[in-house]
Amino acid sequence: MIRANWQRGVCYLSLGAAVFLLLLPLPPALLPLRPWWPALVLLYWVLEAPQYIGLGTAFVTGLSADVLAGALLGDQALRLVVIAFLAQRFRARLRFFPMPQQAATVLLLLLNDCLLRWLIRAFAGMSAPSALAWISPMVGALAWPFVFLVLDGLRARARAREP
Repeated sequence: MIRANWQRGVCYLSLGAAVFLLLLPLPPALLPLRPWWPALVLLYWVLEAPQYIGLGTAFVTGLSADVLAGALLGDQALRLVVIAFLAQRFRARLRFFPMPQQAATVLLLLLNDCLLRWLIRAFAGMSAPSALAWISPMVGALAWPFVFLVLDGLRARARAREP
């Protein structure tokens, strides 16, 4: 029981850290290169620990990211729910892909997210994201193996921790 709480705590703390990574100030030239950290961390946990992370967690994470970033309320929440749903739907296949194929799948999920972000902004009457916004999914796909290894190490430590 206590071991499960450690693992759940690692899940939620890593999601919180991913949301706060969005708030780190970057020079304007580097902003298009920032990967969407909450999506990458959420993808990992949906694939590796679906008993702790689901659509509700994705929604709450996205809503908190919206509030902290001052973005359109529900924008990131909807996008994270869509990513979590797709990852849950294809979880049985995605977990056993080799790392390059997983990174390619992450790229497709993040490109789908860019398209959804563009649609949300169009329906909200906001200006469309710049063409440079399409670079971020590629950076996220390149960062995926490192995110996977770091979170896998944290998960292994939480699993090994005995009460």
